[in-house]
Amino acid sequence: MEAERFRRAKIVCTIGPASRDPDVFREMASSGMDVARLNFSHASHEEAARVVSLARDVARETERPLAVIADLQGPRIRVGELPRPLEIEPAGRYLFVPESSPRPPDTTADAVIPTTYAGLAADLGPEDRILLADGAMELTVKEVDRASGRVVAEAVNGGVLTSHHGMNLPGVEVQAPSLTEKDQEDLRFATAQRVDYIALSFVRRPSDVQAARREAEAGMQIIAKIEKDQALVHLESILREADGVMVARGDLGVELPYEDVPIEQKRIIREAQTRARPVITATQMLESMKASPRPTRAEVSDVANALLDGTDAVMLSAETAVGEFPVEAVRAMARIIRRTELEVAPRVVRESDVDRVPVQYSTAGAIAAATLQAVRRLDSPFIGVFTRSGSTARLVSSQRPTVPILAVTDQWRTYTRLALVWGVRPILFRGEIDYDATLKPIKELALEAGFGTKGQQFVVTAGVPFNVPGTTNMLRVEEL
Repeated sequence: MEAERFRRAKIVCTIGPASRDPDVFREMASSGMDVARLNFSHASHEEAARVVSLARDVARETERPLAVIADLQGPRIRVGELPRPLEIEPAGRYLFVPESSPRPPDTTADAVIPTTYAGLAADLGPEDRILLADGAMELTVKEVDRASGRVVAEAVNGGVLTSHHGMNLPGVEVQAPSLTEKDQEDLRFATAQRVDYIALSFVRRPSDVQAARREAEAGMQIIAKIEKDQALVHLESILREADGVMVARGDLGVELPYEDVPIEQKRIIREAQTRARPVITATQMLESMKASPRPTRAEVSDVANALLDGTDAVMLSAETAVGEFPVEAVRAMARIIRRTELEVAPRVVRESDVDRVPVQYSTAGAIAAATLQAVRRLDSPFIGVFTRSGSTARLVSSQRPTVPILAVTDQWRTYTRLALVWGVRPILFRGEIDYDATLKPIKELALEAGFGTKGQQFVVTAGVPFNVPGTTNMLRVEEL
């Protein structure tokens, strides 16, 4: 029965060469994929369009929603084109110059390193740090010439640097625009494809989300990727602007001392849940499964801990994009989720968490909190939700009920978007909206799929009138 296989936490899979084949994609969907992620750092528009079409086909074939996230590349700062790999020597001095600038005729530095970011000298100052290749090499800034755009830095440790390696500038207020020309082009394409979410890379402040919203179509939902130390300073205001967040632990782990990452992961998840914002935990969750059919014990514990923290979704990156075992990685993730959820109650929103959060003290927030009380006292086997925009389902989900949320909507886009939201089983309704008509598919699914048995009472919440989004104001008790 479906109820026996039901998972509250969702699985996001990055689609790439290993998973674009329709047969593999379908097998991943049947194994537990809830969301397909398009990484525009690598995916072409032609490849992405095929994946979007395939995701929609699979959703209709299986009568289960499958959301699509378009993940923008963002203003990545990289090493430019090097003539050959460069050996970075400890205590060596290296001259960073914009890739577009002519090579300096003479320099006392050991070597010249071109960079794709023309504003490097404008942002850096003496003693700032430059990290190369995901932090494998660290340099300290010694001299800055803003007129020429040149920066001299001394290496703290060594390594081999190659073209296009990433550069991180921890603690530096980078002034690069949040949306590059490529991002704007990709955003227009993703909008035309009617993807469900836009993931915005390297968010630093709430104005970055606002800028993306101005460029996107009205109503597009934006996920802010938290991967810069600056974003942590502005986390609460970013959450007010964004529709969801991603704990992007790759760059975040370079920007921060590595021992801080688990603590910040917990804080981001907690703050997002309190504000009814879906949160995805990402990067290196089952990294070893790129080349192995089984995860390591440490990886299993990592996934389980993110679930215990309350994350809405966990993400597979290279594991499903380029790995040798994409389907096995999805199955492993689903197994870990089910086992963890079998033993541990979800983290509930505490009163101490909501003091500063207006949504929790709204009519909708009060209804969502009361729904949990009613479920406990009536021993309700599930919660029924009517929603057009998805806001009612997200708010009820944020309370982390111990029972499934069966969410009925007549909007296809809401139906697919809810595939990302913790604890929600979306139901697409076709017909004239009224209370009794929309109650019928909830009862039918509950009985057919084993979410409840005849005669049981269940709790229903909705916004009345039905055609006005964001008006959660009703709680009723019904009987199967």
